[in-house]
Amino acid sequence: MAQKLSPDLAVGILREIIVALVRKDGPALSTHQLGVYLTCYLKDGDHTVRGLAAELNVSKSVITRALDKLGELDLAKRRPDPTDRRSVLVDSTPAGIALMNELKSISQIAMKNSAGSSEQAA
Repeated sequence: MAQKLSPDLAVGILREIIVALVRKDGPALSTHQLGVYLTCYLKDGDHTVRGLAAELNVSKSVITRALDKLGELDLAKRRPDPTDRRSVLVDSTPAGIALMNELKSISQIAMKNSAGSSEQAA
């Protein structure tokens, strides 16, 4: 049976993940950039600026700025939408996939560490 995550434990895991990224000198992403990145990599399907803005409840300009930074870091790339010339689609990149794999690995370690420390506290 899956263990229910308390808010304190969830925030602790998030902190461990962020600290690990900082220590590894990972990309310095804002919360908006991280939100766009995670949405693109964890939710299936094509992603557009309009769709990402709706999903994250922010303006299209916020998404555009986030994608500009993600593009500079080679974590995502844009391409024209073949079905709508006014729209662009967001694609993954090898560097973006590598970061996602690293995030998953760091997350697994953080969850294991948190599970061990919560068992010791019990």
